[in-house]
Amino acid sequence: MNIFATIGLVFHEVLYRPLFNGLILIYNYLPIHDLGLAIILLTVLVRLVLYPLITKQFRSQKAMSALQPKLQEIKKKYPNKEEQTKKTMELYKEEGVHPASGCLPLLIQLPVLIALYQVFFNGLDPKSLSALYSWVAKPETINHIAFGFLDLAKANVVLAVTAGIAQFVQTKMMLPKKQASVKKSDEPDIASMMNTQSLYVMPIITVVIGLRFPAGLSLYWVVTTLLGIYQQILINKEPSNTTAK
Repeated sequence: MNIFATIGLVFHEVLYRPLFNGLILIYNYLPIHDLGLAIILLTVLVRLVLYPLITKQFRSQKAMSALQPKLQEIKKKYPNKEEQTKKTMELYKEEGVHPASGCLPLLIQLPVLIALYQVFFNGLDPKSLSALYSWVAKPETINHIAFGFLDLAKANVVLAVTAGIAQFVQTKMMLPKKQASVKKSDEPDIASMMNTQSLYVMPIITVVIGLRFPAGLSLYWVVTTLLGIYQQILINKEPSNTTAK
């Protein structure tokens, strides 16, 4: 077995199967057997498990956002790249912030999110039930109609657009606030350009994906993004001296 097959097997057994079996367990135990409600509950449970990692990521982004005015001042004061880098690293050390500290939690939770994505994508296919553990009851059928009206097996325009809007709001909240006191530089601000692109590109991609795939995926994306917005609001209310330490 080559390395890619081994990674795929580990991913399937460690992440995909536990999450998929969790979804079916919730579906089985719900008195009304509503797949939409099962998706929401599983999304909330996974979000709770990832809460410490996501909190660390958000706090790191908040700390980096707070440093933007000082970073802009360094750029203006030290045009020499080498000296600019040295002063920037000194600022990070002084403030107790590491620019990569927000990446590690994201990298750790990314495989979980991919597995969750596959669960909601494949979970509507009866063939996927072969991945159930022997002790998990196999439902005779999986009702795709959620809440009595929403067909999770088909794409849904309203859910796709809602997911895109939620993505826009969350991205907007995570971006550094523009400082009026910071004058625009003659040089193009690459970070600002990337932030602007991410503000619009990610919501558009979310809508396009939502229009092409089953509504179960869009429902998951709406719920997890709304939970992320709520978590971001809580972190924004924390004292400004709270960092990603």
